[in-house]
Amino acid sequence: MYKIGIMHPGEMGISIAASALNSGNPVYWVSEQRSAMTRKRAEQYHLIELDSFAKLLDTSEVIVSVCPPHAAEDVAAQVAAGGFKGTYLDANAISPERTKRIGDRLEASGIRFVDGSIIGPPAWKPGDTWLYLSGAEADLITALFSHGPLETKVIGTEIGKASALKMCYAAYSKGTTALLSAVLAAAENMQVRDDLYQHWERDEAGFADQVNRRVTRVTAKAWRFEGEMREIASTFAAAGLPDGFHRAAADIYHRMANFKDTETPPLEQVLEALLEK
Repeated sequence: MYKIGIMHPGEMGISIAASALNSGNPVYWVSEQRSAMTRKRAEQYHLIELDSFAKLLDTSEVIVSVCPPHAAEDVAAQVAAGGFKGTYLDANAISPERTKRIGDRLEASGIRFVDGSIIGPPAWKPGDTWLYLSGAEADLITALFSHGPLETKVIGTEIGKASALKMCYAAYSKGTTALLSAVLAAAENMQVRDDLYQHWERDEAGFADQVNRRVTRVTAKAWRFEGEMREIASTFAAAGLPDGFHRAAADIYHRMANFKDTETPPLEQVLEALLEK
């Protein structure tokens, strides 16, 4: 049993915390400057409330960071500056290079570092969501989630390997959604969307409806995916590959960012946002 501190228990983070609780580990969170929605989630799943970040660092043996990509380094820096000396899991969608930079900084401060990447939706069903891990302390993290429903797999001891897997997976899954969003917006602008749907139906029955659902459902998380696409672009550039596609995908998601925390909008509203200059 380890005392676990969860950074930012949002929709994904709270599901990770729930798996840790299922496995017999107490999980702590900081209520200071957090939203009413975060408090509701934390209380629903019986996280232990602490009123300051300093107390979280003093209490926890393991810190789990699940936050938007742009905040990953700042969160890690705060943990290092706070004197934490336990194990730190970075489970954010960031490039391998950025992960290594964070790991070097934390290990220089006496913190054991594990690289993690989450593939799948919030972890409420067995087999749906995987936490991939790399690093010398990866087996410790696996033990924290032994009773699921979060699945875990160690893929190596090298920091950056788990992040690399996430970048490659999301480059296709979320990158393709950005592409389809742009395709529909372009077809709308040139007044050929209905014709495109008809030809898609000839190719594959039901495909047009699948695309519409995929584009509208992504809107609530587009604000987060923008940063993830920029991380993927950096990953591709470091691998010697063109990075322009995913930088463009970031711009597509940026145009949908205003749909954050809203119900799924009609497709026409999404296309209007994409075409707005």
